Amino acid sequence: MGYIIGMVSQKGGAGKSTLARLFARELAKDGFSVKIADLDTQQTTCTDWAADRAEAGHQPEVQVQPFGNLKTALAEARRFDVYILDGRPHSSQQTLEIARAADLVVIPTGQTKDDLRPAVKLAHSIADSGVPENRIAFALVKTTNSAAELAAAQAYLEQTDYLTLEGVIPVSTAYGIAHDNGRAATETTHRTLNDKAERLAQSIINRLAALDQSKEVA
Repeated sequence: MGYIIGMVSQKGGAGKSTLARLFARELAKDGFSVKIADLDTQQTTCTDWAADRAEAGHQPEVQVQPFGNLKTALAEARRFDVYILDGRPHSSQQTLEIARAADLVVIPTGQTKDDLRPAVKLAHSIADSGVPENRIAFALVKTTNSAAELAAAQAYLEQTDYLTLEGVIPVSTAYGIAHDNGRAATETTHRTLNDKAERLAQSIINRLAALDQSKEVA
C-alpha cells in the first residue's frame, strides 16, 4: 500500500518544498519509489529543483511532475510507495482537498507567533473538515539558534491536539546553496545540518509507521 503525504501551508515560503524535497530524497535513497506532485504551478519550485538535480547527475534521482489540478495528480498516486503533494499556498479549497486525500498532512511553521498562529489555524480548519487529528503534524523550519525560542515554539504547539515532528530545519545559507545545486537538506556540506534534516525526515517515516499500526489495531 502506498502513502500520500500532503505538504500544505497558508503562507508562501513556509518550507513546504524544502520538506517535500528532503523527504523524497531520503526515501529514494532507501530504495522506495517516490514522486513529488508539484501543484504550485506558479512557482514550480520542486520541478525546477528536480531539473537541476538531474542535470548535475545527483543520485538518487527524484521524480517530480507539475500538475494543474489535484484530481489529475492523484490518478497515479498509488503507483508509488510514497506520493508527495506539494500544494499551493493561500489555496484553501485545494489545501483541504489535499488534506482529505493524504495519509499524513505536514504543516511547516517557523518559531515566531506570526508563523505559529496561522499554522495552528490551518490545522484546526483541516481537522474541522473531517481529517482525523492524528493525521496532522507540524514541522519546525527556519528556526534560529536560540534554544529558548525553539522551546517556546514547541511548547506553543504542544498545547494543540496535533503532533510536532522531531528535528528542525534551521536558518542556514547552506540549505539554500544545496537547493540551488539540486540537492536536498540532507546533502549540504555540513554534517550537523544534514543530521538535523535527517532527524526530521525520520520523524515523518516514524509517524507513517505509527498510523499504519493504529489501522491494524483498529
